[in-house]
Amino acid sequence: MVEESFEARIKRLEDIVDTMQRGQAGLEESVVLFDEGIKLIASLEKELSSAKEKVQLLIAKTQEPVLKDFD
Repeated sequence: MVEESFEARIKRLEDIVDTMQRGQAGLEESVVLFDEGIKLIASLEKELSSAKEKVQLLIAKTQEPVLKDFD
């Protein structure tokens, strides 16, 4: 099974939230969507944490961290 991209999982999570906020799902479907959303959040948090660690390692390797605000 190929894991979806980070962006695709964010989009799916947004779709789940939208569906649930609009009340477009019955109780059973809402529980299924909630479960899927929780799993998506966990996978997204894991990927973000991994990316953060990689960035921290790269900054540490340069010995001259450069931090700039995004415009």
